[in-house]
Amino acid sequence: MPANLHVRNVDDDIIAAIKKRAAENGRSAEAEHRAALEKVFGGMTREEWDRRAEALSHSILARRGGVPLPSSVDLIREDRDTR
Repeated sequence: MPANLHVRNVDDDIIAAIKKRAAENGRSAEAEHRAALEKVFGGMTREEWDRRAEALSHSILARRGGVPLPSSVDLIREDRDTR
């Protein structure tokens, strides 16, 4: 079922970029918004999201020489302990 979205406080530079891209693609800004949302979120199954997340995780791990990123919980705890 289609829904309407309302987004507040969008930066002027982003608005200008959307309008420019819409003009380049020969469509309205609203159609450009839908196309951008479809590109980012549309047609991707849960399995695809999981596969992409796993690939990104392996990529980050490889770039860090096998050292995983610290847990956000550990980072928050460490920050709190310094106060």
